[in-house]
Amino acid sequence: MKLATREVEGFVKRPRPDIRAVLLFGSDAGLIRERAKAIAKSACEDLNDPFRVATLTGAQLQDDPARLADEAAAMALTGGRRVVMISNAGDRNGKLFAGFFEDPAGDALIVVEAGELTARSSLRVAFEDSTIAVALGCYADDQRVLQGLAEDMVKEAGKKIAPEAMAYLLDNLGADRMITRGEIAKLLLYKGEDATPISLEDCEAVIGDSSTLFLDDAAFAAFGGDFNLLTDALTRCEGAGESPVAILRVAQKHGQKLHLAAAGRESGNRMDPQRLGVHWTRRDGFERQTKLWSSDRLMRALEILTDAELMAKSTGMPAAAACGDALLRIARAARVSR
Repeated sequence: MKLATREVEGFVKRPRPDIRAVLLFGSDAGLIRERAKAIAKSACEDLNDPFRVATLTGAQLQDDPARLADEAAAMALTGGRRVVMISNAGDRNGKLFAGFFEDPAGDALIVVEAGELTARSSLRVAFEDSTIAVALGCYADDQRVLQGLAEDMVKEAGKKIAPEAMAYLLDNLGADRMITRGEIAKLLLYKGEDATPISLEDCEAVIGDSSTLFLDDAAFAAFGGDFNLLTDALTRCEGAGESPVAILRVAQKHGQKLHLAAAGRESGNRMDPQRLGVHWTRRDGFERQTKLWSSDRLMRALEILTDAELMAKSTGMPAAAACGDALLRIARAARVSR
């Protein structure tokens, strides 16, 4: 079954009792997870209850197809409706769900999380063609949705927000629902017991352009040789909907700043990081990185990034793979110099 866009939020808040299964798919992983939890809680408030909640993956269902019907028909020892939550589902599970909907077992609520699915996806079609299932697309929030989310969170906290502060939020919040909620929650925590409306200055003190920060984090992590931070930053960039090419270009700009600083140092002319456009919060980290890199090695690093961008644009190599490989090579080079 399909729902009109205007019906989605209402369904998430109060799912129809005749619906047995809900598929959540799309590009916004944070929104998928948020909606999955909300829908599941309509049947079982405590999602940590092992007697009423079963968690599976698409791969597990593929290996043991009978598991779907078994979990859906199982009775909770403590009473109440059971929930079956399935993550990382895909078209490999499409045929299984199509068969299940023809002869559904039990009465458990089945909540399925998937990634991007085309209109012809067998999994998506199985849910859309069934009268007891619903498929919900989850995509990056537009300005109207972002404003509604921000207004709701501010109101729930018993606070008000100035118009110019709201405008700043809409310009600087990321595209991922989970990240957006986290940023607004951080703003509310910062405001604390202050009863005055949230101001533009409050927003500027707490919230930056989250996607831009993630891009900068990836660049700093690579040139600093920090593998853990690099992995985390790339994951957050993906969640914020940033393209691999955008990540590579920010890394190139960072490498160019380091190259100017290194060349100046080698010629006896130290350059102030602030003059190079380095934010004051990253000044110490930037100066540490200048000690790891010579101008010659930075030229090689910039060549790696340029080659990766060309591969991402003109070859069959996935852009994300080209980007990740280039940044890992740079991180390894930085680590050797520590």
